[in-house]
Amino acid sequence: MSTALQRAERPASGERPDYDVVVIGAGFGGIGMGVELRKAGIHNFLIVDKNSDIGGTWHANTYPGVAVDIPSVYYSFSYEPPKQWSRMFAPGAEVKAYADQVVDAYGLRSRIRLNTKVVGGEWDEQQHLWRGRTDTGEVVTSRFVVGAVGGLEVPKLPEIEGIGKFAGKVVHTADWDHDYDYRGKQIAVIGTGATALQLIPELADVASRLTVFQRRPIWVVPKADFPIPELAKNIMVNVGPLRRVIRAAVTLGIDFGISGVGVFHSYIPGVVKLAQRGGGALYKAQLPGNDALAAQLTPDYAPGCKRPSVSNRYLRTFTEEHVELVTDPIQKITKTGVVTADGKLRKIDVLVCATGFRVMEKGFTPPYPLVGRDGVELGEFWDRERYQAYQGVSVPRFPNMFLITGPYGFAAGSYLAMIECTSRHAARAIKEAGRRGATAVEIKQEPHDAYFRKCQKRGAQTMWLSDACADSNTYYVNYQGDPAPIRPSTHFEMWLGNKYFPFSHYSFTARPATAAAPVQLKTVGAQR
Repeated sequence: MSTALQRAERPASGERPDYDVVVIGAGFGGIGMGVELRKAGIHNFLIVDKNSDIGGTWHANTYPGVAVDIPSVYYSFSYEPPKQWSRMFAPGAEVKAYADQVVDAYGLRSRIRLNTKVVGGEWDEQQHLWRGRTDTGEVVTSRFVVGAVGGLEVPKLPEIEGIGKFAGKVVHTADWDHDYDYRGKQIAVIGTGATALQLIPELADVASRLTVFQRRPIWVVPKADFPIPELAKNIMVNVGPLRRVIRAAVTLGIDFGISGVGVFHSYIPGVVKLAQRGGGALYKAQLPGNDALAAQLTPDYAPGCKRPSVSNRYLRTFTEEHVELVTDPIQKITKTGVVTADGKLRKIDVLVCATGFRVMEKGFTPPYPLVGRDGVELGEFWDRERYQAYQGVSVPRFPNMFLITGPYGFAAGSYLAMIECTSRHAARAIKEAGRRGATAVEIKQEPHDAYFRKCQKRGAQTMWLSDACADSNTYYVNYQGDPAPIRPSTHFEMWLGNKYFPFSHYSFTARPATAAAPVQLKTVGAQR
């Protein structure tokens, strides 16, 4: 077996797992984990996903206008430059194609099983392995398990009276119906977040009337988007040093503009206030002669409280005659339309829910029960003790389990940058377990708690928990009032902490029955 976890024959009392590693999720998190396992010489792994194709968020989200909202050069893995991206901000179809590019470049296709939903998993303390259950009733065993289900996984539908009685078309942006003809329809959109600002201009192009129900406005900055010349694209693909310099420059910009201001804003409060005043002036400049509309669209919270958004069309869309911005609260939804608090009924044909996802909510993160040592269930533990994980990757009492997008793991910016860091962390720990002949690796309580305390201390001082973001309803703060979806650090600290964590922070143990027969390492090169 070509794997760095090559084992001696098991004793009669032992159980050999089906796989060394099972990765849950075939989005970029699972793909990145698969690459790191290949690089570590570990090839007996399986990536499972409930969907019919790979790509995760970029497979599910295909609504009109979907695209990355940070420069394309940073929304990619450092080791695999995208070959097809045509614009500074790549459209969704090209991002999905990039996922296929990485899978094929690293020979992951044969290690992926689609249309397979994980419904639960339990740690077997006696055998030192995980038993995962699928929606077909199958039980799959593995020595290690990696949760690579992204944060934007479970769509959130609005909890509005009567929504189930609406007789027209209801669609969530994460489940777009491309067979339905939206042209000439009266369309209503609930939500004005990062997804809605991409979708609304596209719907305005085809709707006979478009009504947008806004609970909270969003900060939008102009989108410096342009086609990437073929020569420039070739240089980016083939000249590694130049690509790394550009990525580093973008990283520094994000660290200062998002992580720096958000995490360390208490040291520079004037910058936040200045950005808010400047943003308001920018809105007025983009909507000349429409001061009342600009006021409706301008947030009363600071820029950076929510995920930064870019668009050249969003604000101007509301100046079109057939587009209406409604800021009155929705009272209920009837069979024919939406009723607002003032009693007005707006009749519609289509109701579009751009209402986001359930991020770090009880019962949805993780979206299946995981039972570790001593019968501890992960979701219940997080609900009771608050969301926490060492470097966003590992949790005490959950041996051989690693997370790609765990609590306090994501330094705001590019998810792919985080995935590189956390997947390398997991692969490094797994490979070290093989080197030591260990069948179980678990984060120790003390280093885990020290990391959690640091995140809590920093988190309490972040902009997201300050008065500047009090009315933002940001998903950066979960239902417990913690900024758990965000790692309160710079990208450099995220990279450093995951790449060079001390192995002394983990305990490595062998199952007693196999202590006399240690793991036999066989280092092999990554198969591509």
